Amino acid sequence: MTVHFRATLAVTALLALSGCAQQDPQVTELRSEVGQLNQKLQRLTDLASALEQQTLLNRQSTDGLYILPAAKSAAVVKSDIGELSVTLTNVSPDASGVQGLLRIKSVSGQPLPPFTASLDWGQLDPVTGKPLTVDMQTQNIASVPTLLPSAEQVIDVNFQNIRVETLGFIRLHNILGPVPAVQQPAAAQ
Repeated sequence: MTVHFRATLAVTALLALSGCAQQDPQVTELRSEVGQLNQKLQRLTDLASALEQQTLLNRQSTDGLYILPAAKSAAVVKSDIGELSVTLTNVSPDASGVQGLLRIKSVSGQPLPPFTASLDWGQLDPVTGKPLTVDMQTQNIASVPTLLPSAEQVIDVNFQNIRVETLGFIRLHNILGPVPAVQQPAAAQ
C-alpha cells in the first residue's frame, strides 16, 4: 500500500507540474501588456524629466530660451520682437548631422517682423543635465520674408556634426528685430 500511495503521489505531482508548464494564453497576453505598459511608463518618465530640465534651464536663462528635443515641448521667451513660443519639430538625421524645423510663433498673434537670432546646439552633461559648452556650436538664423504678414515662422535648421541621439539642447538667443533707419537731418537752405 505504501508503494501504491507513493506512485499515486508521484503521478499527482507530475500532473500538477505538467499543468504548470503549459502557459495559459491569458497569462502570456497579460505579460505582454505589462511589458508594453512598462515601456510607455518609461517613455513618459523620460519625457517628464526632460520637460522638467527644460523648464529649469529656461528659468535660469537671462537671454534666450532652451529647447530640449527630448522634452517635445514648446518654450516661451520675451524678446525684442515680442513674446515668442518656440518648438523644434521633425528632428531627423541627415548626411552632415541633424535637421529639424524651428517653429517660432508670436504669442499675441501679431505678425512677426523680420528678425535674426543666434542658435546654439550641443550635448547635455549626463550627470548634471546642463548644456556642455565645450563642443557647443552656433549658427545665425534669419526669418524668411513672406508675401503676407504671419504670426509664425518655420525655419529649416541643420545641426552639423551631431547625431539625433546626442543632440541634447538648442538655445535660441539674441533675437533682434529690424534696425530702424537713422534719419539724416535735412540740409539747411
